[in-house]
Amino acid sequence: MESIWMKTYDRKKNPALDGDVDTEAAVIGGGIAGILTAWRLQKAGIRAVVLEADQIGGGQTKNTTAKITSQHGLFCHEFIEKKGVETAEKYLQANQHAVEEYKRIIREEDIDCDLTEADAYVYSSDGERLRQEADAAQRLGMNASFESQIEIPVACSGAVRFPDQAHFHPLKFIGALADHLTVYEDTPVTVVDGNHIKTPCGTVRADKIVFATHFPFINFPGMYFARMHQERSCVAALEGAGAINGMYIGDREDSLSFRQFDKYILLGGQAYRTGENRDGGRYERLKAAGETIYPGSHAAACWSAQDCITADDIPFIGRYASDRPDWFVATGFKKWGMSSAMVAAILLTDMICGKENPYADIFAPSRFSAGELPQIVKDSGKAVKGLTKRFFHLPDETLSALERGHGAVVETPQGKTGVYKSDEGAIFQVDIVCPHLGCELTWNPDERSWDCPCHGSRFDYEGNLLDGPAQEGIQHE
Repeated sequence: MESIWMKTYDRKKNPALDGDVDTEAAVIGGGIAGILTAWRLQKAGIRAVVLEADQIGGGQTKNTTAKITSQHGLFCHEFIEKKGVETAEKYLQANQHAVEEYKRIIREEDIDCDLTEADAYVYSSDGERLRQEADAAQRLGMNASFESQIEIPVACSGAVRFPDQAHFHPLKFIGALADHLTVYEDTPVTVVDGNHIKTPCGTVRADKIVFATHFPFINFPGMYFARMHQERSCVAALEGAGAINGMYIGDREDSLSFRQFDKYILLGGQAYRTGENRDGGRYERLKAAGETIYPGSHAAACWSAQDCITADDIPFIGRYASDRPDWFVATGFKKWGMSSAMVAAILLTDMICGKENPYADIFAPSRFSAGELPQIVKDSGKAVKGLTKRFFHLPDETLSALERGHGAVVETPQGKTGVYKSDEGAIFQVDIVCPHLGCELTWNPDERSWDCPCHGSRFDYEGNLLDGPAQEGIQHE
């Protein structure tokens, strides 16, 4: 399913790496975090290259709703309570600075990317909580306010407003930056050994290496697979729904988000943990919600985004691990990839250039607090369940009984196999074990994909890799 950004933007691809390269910095991953980091490094006088497995923006950047905001839900009061005023203040300041940096870059570089300034709102049925959040945001230095009335037709007690935020077309933005960079597309990284990066197209030796691949694909050191989980959420581009001025998101897990792009209202919702969508129907429910809220509208496009979420809801930005001083990482952006990508680009550029950054400590991947333990234990339990399922779960489908247009794990003479039967009756078989760490995959009927419930890798029904941290497909032998 193609996002509205892909439908409204076409860009010529860069060539693949051809031979060996020596550079000061190599950025693995050509999404918004990788492109911004390489661009800022180059501006700082550091010679950098970008290595992208497919095409720039072709991962999660093409699926974002592209809200540039420091309002990350109702987080201010909670962060003050759990992390203290100093950490909460630094987190908010870093992200608000990121918002302003987007505006500055787009203005000074004269980038045509549909930048629109807009206020951001979090709505809720809990008026007391909203007032508490507005007070907390003001305490942290944000010009926030409680608004009793908002323009979208949802039942609520009001919203917290952050003024002067923005939204834009993410592919147009990174495309403009990439025009000034050395970017190698169709260049998947297979091995990173010290300062050497190996690809099927050649080897890159770099003084500094940045992993900006959404989810780090190297398990040790770092162990990021044990410190994050991935979630998916759906988006529908509603046509005929009118227009709104602000950007909105609800405070509950089942709430909807709204923002305008061109003639469309982008409606987001139906979030779930990757690998846990056995029943499907999420796009239908989201479209039905849109038609109810905006009678006469229809979905011109639907797609899904995937987010890495850390145990403490703060991204990992900094050194990859203590014993890899030349490796850096940016991951765990939750649902706030635009501001977090800019924070990462600023922070990592400062670190590589030997410049102190006042926000480095709160984003440091080496951090740990006891408050993270419950979520880490929960995520570990999910992983153990996924690992043991392949040994003890008995398939509940047979190949002959599988309906057209459906997929399932079935028992074959060779053992358990993932099978998808197309609408025309063609059979597609895949290995059901995720090549990342061996969890059993589950069928996602909405996207006709095989998803890993442990760490979020995804594969299409033919076995081709869609999302990491896995690095290879699951084609059936």
